[in-house]
Amino acid sequence: MSAFFDNTWGVLLELAPWLLLGAVAAALLHGLVPAGFIRGQLRGLPGVFKAVFFGVPMPLCSCGVIPAGLGLKRDGASNGAATGFLIATPQTGVDSILVSASFLGLPFAIAKVLAALVTGMAGGVLVERFGGTGPEDVAAAAGDDSEARDARAMVAHGVDMIRMIWRWLVFGVLVSAALTTWLPTGSLASLGEHGGLLAFGAVLLASIPLYVCATASVPIAAALVAGGLPTGAALVFLMAGPATNVATVGAVWRAFGGRTLAIYLATIIAGSVAFGLGFEALVGPMDAEHVHGHHDHQSWWAIAATVVLSGLFAWFLVEDLRAAVTRWRMNMSDDKTTQEFGVEGMTCEGCSGRLQRVLNGDEAIESATVSLADKRAVVAGDVPPERVVQLIEGAGFDVVQIAR
Repeated sequence: MSAFFDNTWGVLLELAPWLLLGAVAAALLHGLVPAGFIRGQLRGLPGVFKAVFFGVPMPLCSCGVIPAGLGLKRDGASNGAATGFLIATPQTGVDSILVSASFLGLPFAIAKVLAALVTGMAGGVLVERFGGTGPEDVAAAAGDDSEARDARAMVAHGVDMIRMIWRWLVFGVLVSAALTTWLPTGSLASLGEHGGLLAFGAVLLASIPLYVCATASVPIAAALVAGGLPTGAALVFLMAGPATNVATVGAVWRAFGGRTLAIYLATIIAGSVAFGLGFEALVGPMDAEHVHGHHDHQSWWAIAATVVLSGLFAWFLVEDLRAAVTRWRMNMSDDKTTQEFGVEGMTCEGCSGRLQRVLNGDEAIESATVSLADKRAVVAGDVPPERVVQLIEGAGFDVVQIAR
């Protein structure tokens, strides 16, 4: 088990800096971009293309892109634009392109950029046409341009982007560590002897749930190529790995719905295989014997980011446990002084958690729980309903129904 814990720590070291960078990017976009700009620019088919071109050079990968992409959606970007951003951005980045050119050659780096552009646009267009609105039509909820955008609001926004997906992140880290522990990367190299499609399939099965960074995974891919894996399979690995993992899949399903998730995965799978086959046909096998060592993830900033992220996870866990205890007490209590309020405008678990904290922070309220799924707040205590309405509206939401 020591290897599993070591790999868990290693995944956190690799994930934490990029995830926090993604949250910072989301916070900056939310606070610095003028209100209404994203809704005006990142909607419809033109918005898909803008989001993809905007995302390709950004140095965000896998989990790091999740808070940034969901932040765009929350600020009013269409589902297609946000999905295109989520597909294209983690596959590339200025650092990843340069490292790819160094390890696997300029043609390979160019193929990565083209693959990110094409799959991002294709996935975004398909979602725009066939994805529907999903479980949370954030565009409508993002219409309140009076929301605070000062430094405090920016920090809260960035934290909320992590809070809404933290369970999936923890699950994804554990799954990735398990795969790394019990599915050694070198075991895939022998698949090159049995044909390209078999290697492609095996790489897809391994890379889709696995967390890999677009930059840090390049040496792994180069080592696999040097060990006999087809170069096209390495391209599949570097497309599907950074663009998917358990955390990303869960976040896309949660925010966009099953139909969009199906389009998201189908686009990445079909696109990576198509580009892998095309690269094999046009460029052919390539020599990757110049593989250098792995990146050093024990830097002070990676460790600091991991400590910060672990602290956030602990904070969110305590919040969830407190909320669970509060719900249990309210269900077990015979006290009839409870009130229910229908709430509109909540678009994510960050919203419901923020409202719940606001309500529980009022001295007159004994306890309060907020349900995103039911769009309601249940308040216990001898508090006038007008006071609760004032708190809810002060937090930026609308009360649509009051019932005792």
